[in-house]
Amino acid sequence: MDQLAEALGLNAQQQTEIRAVIDDLGPQIEALQERAQRVQMELADKVGHDYDESAIRSGAARLGEITGEMTALSLLLQSKVQAVFTAEQRAELEMQAQRQRQMQEEMMRQQFQQQQGQQPGQPGGAQPDW
Repeated sequence: MDQLAEALGLNAQQQTEIRAVIDDLGPQIEALQERAQRVQMELADKVGHDYDESAIRSGAARLGEITGEMTALSLLLQSKVQAVFTAEQRAELEMQAQRQRQMQEEMMRQQFQQQQGQQPGQPGGAQPDW
């Protein structure tokens, strides 16, 4: 929250509103995450040669419902937080997100190029010692 407040220049009222949204929806999302982990562990226990397809499908359906609700709450949280921002703050946030995406893309490109350079027979890579 502090980083967001600093990056966007949030005023005290905005910070209070955002904290209220997080305090309201955050615990619900965390509880759903814990439920999802429990269901995933239950499903993992059902894997084996003596599997029960009905139990697996039932558990998977429960997991789907939980993750669907978690996704909805997460999107609502993001939307409610963004509703607190001014148009200028939303534009700044979008610019920062775009810069971060570009940096990630560049890092992935560099990693790919480095991996290609390490492959035998590739330009700049180690050649076999035949």
